[in-house]
Amino acid sequence: MLKIGVLGAGHLGKIHLKQIREIPQYQLVGFFDSDPEMAKRVSEELNITAFPSAIELIKNVDVVDVVVPTLAHYEYATIALRQFKHVFIEKPLAASIEEAKALVALAREANVKTQVGHVERFNPAFLAVKDRCDSPMFIEAHRLAQFNPRGTDVSVILDLMIHDIDIILSLVKSDVKRISASGVAVVSDTPDIANARIEFDNGCVANLTSSRISLKNMRKIRMFQKDAYISIDLLSHKTEVVKIKEMGLDDDEGMFSMVIDQGPGKPKKQITMENTPVIPNNAIRMELSEFADAIIHNKPTIVTIEDGAKALETATRIIERINFIQPE
Repeated sequence: MLKIGVLGAGHLGKIHLKQIREIPQYQLVGFFDSDPEMAKRVSEELNITAFPSAIELIKNVDVVDVVVPTLAHYEYATIALRQFKHVFIEKPLAASIEEAKALVALAREANVKTQVGHVERFNPAFLAVKDRCDSPMFIEAHRLAQFNPRGTDVSVILDLMIHDIDIILSLVKSDVKRISASGVAVVSDTPDIANARIEFDNGCVANLTSSRISLKNMRKIRMFQKDAYISIDLLSHKTEVVKIKEMGLDDDEGMFSMVIDQGPGKPKKQITMENTPVIPNNAIRMELSEFADAIIHNKPTIVTIEDGAKALETATRIIERINFIQPE
């Protein structure tokens, strides 16, 4: 059993504490939060030991779960890695590319397991169809959220869009060629709504829109590839897979399919809708459980620290290209 401690007991930190309790591979030793009142309240509410310092907690565990604000990721992860602890770090990996690169180097030197909390990789709708997304050439992602003051310490790109950036980078097996973007700061000091276009060397284009000032929530990704359209609703956990194939002489026209007649001498094409079963899960519990499994069985983590660094690098390039206008 792995002894684990959590750094940070805010909104997400409390969720992690509750989920870790449900994972048999872990023994939850305790947590640390820099706010003494918060630490006391969470300790009493969840009946979990609050440590007086991060260093004291790190000394007493095998695994460190970093769920502090982004600006403190580098500081706490560095302490843990220098103590040769396995480290789970919430997204984004760090506050800057320089910090991310330093953490990647430290993790390699320490030779420990690390994972970044890009939780949408464990979304049941994404898991249901990810193996069907073998060669997407056009991707459209919308991630819209109602305003919440929590998270406004970073731009909407690092707060929301980075989820879709990570998913897209995991599916498109090609380097980023060009990025263009625009964004506007409305209620905070950084962009609250943004759009980015990412072009890849293999010709794939991804168009991403993220907002944290919308009237309704939306988390959808639509992908087009040769002879297929795949839609993923990450919020309602629903998927659509539309396949197009040429019909052979012996193929029957299905009751639930559409047939396209291309004219004399050309084969007919059949459009079918496939129902892909979505298996419900708790994505946060699953990502933490898979991290434990990677440590115990010495296998690669699903979302590597290198993945986290690549997502952050792409997000940073998007931020650099945004010419946002401060409201007067």
